[in-house]
Amino acid sequence: MIDPSHYIETNPASTVGIMRGMSRSWPIILIAFFLSLAACATAHDAAEQTIGGTPSITFAQLKAAPDSFKGQSVVIGGEVLTAKRLKEGTRIEILQLPLDNSSRPGLNLTQSQGRFVAIRRDFLDPATLPYGTRVTVTGDVIGSMTMPLDETDYTYPVIDIKNLQVWPWIEEVAPRLRPYYGPGLYYWAPGPYWNPYWRLWPYW
Repeated sequence: MIDPSHYIETNPASTVGIMRGMSRSWPIILIAFFLSLAACATAHDAAEQTIGGTPSITFAQLKAAPDSFKGQSVVIGGEVLTAKRLKEGTRIEILQLPLDNSSRPGLNLTQSQGRFVAIRRDFLDPATLPYGTRVTVTGDVIGSMTMPLDETDYTYPVIDIKNLQVWPWIEEVAPRLRPYYGPGLYYWAPGPYWNPYWRLWPYW
């Protein structure tokens, strides 16, 4: 009978040599790993800092000094608070929200950094933008305006709309469970409806 132990290397010197070789290679592996992370971070930062090849503006910067960015292009999104038709166009007051990778505003209102106003020069019926509508605005900064907000005055950055993306409503209610009735068996399946009247099949 063949003994499998004959095929196992038992030379101590060889084992030590392998261990030493592995210990020498760890620093190289770690350096390569951190370099790859740095490259990814640099690429990510570059993607965030450019829109159409020019440096982008964060909403925090715009809110702090809106008049300093007149004429510059921005992409900002959020949730519509009000929309009002004026002589010069439709004024939309928007609660800013962070955008995801598809430029869609998020759902977490606590992440908002403030409010801004977007102006649509041509006719836009305010009824098409009810409260809570999520939009993404691409346009140029034209300055700021101050309006009353509750018992204080609030300075809004103002954007001249070039493109207005209106996002469809999202069902934010978590799916509920409903019972499935079958011959002799039942189980709970996800669905939008709830039926409190259930019992084992068959029933009378």
